[in-house]
Amino acid sequence: MLVAARPPLPARHGKFAWLMGLYAENHQRLTRMFDPSSLAPGRYLSRVGDGLDLRLDVLERHPYTLELTLSYALADPVTGAPDPSAHLRHYLDARQTEATHCYVGRRWQDVIGLHPPNRVVFDHRLRMNTFLGKWLAYLAERGHGAYTLNLAPADEEDAPAIAV
Repeated sequence: MLVAARPPLPARHGKFAWLMGLYAENHQRLTRMFDPSSLAPGRYLSRVGDGLDLRLDVLERHPYTLELTLSYALADPVTGAPDPSAHLRHYLDARQTEATHCYVGRRWQDVIGLHPPNRVVFDHRLRMNTFLGKWLAYLAERGHGAYTLNLAPADEEDAPAIAV
């Protein structure tokens, strides 16, 4: 009996699998570093003595998802927004962490337009989550982790980021 050869998967399936793999790697890195599922909503600071304090904000807790932001305590000189920063969705059940948007000087609309084609949105998600993975690896190398993470004191919780 002859079996027909299966045609190769289109390239987009490979990219989708790669993106899901990035989400899984980012979940593992973030969980290993800070175990965000054990944190209550609030602002946390990680200090390793290099002058670049890291902020981890647990914005919302849902039954299977955490909404987080990760940023340095530095502000963009033009907007005052933390820069760099990443807004994260940490899926507890699926064990995936997705960077939903990053602020590195410009908003996503400035980068990809108001009505980008699906391919452009997908490629943007790949870049954001690749950035997140590299940033998390860098932070771990610098020594950030659960033992350097503390709930921000009340006077620092609402403090603006330091302008650079």
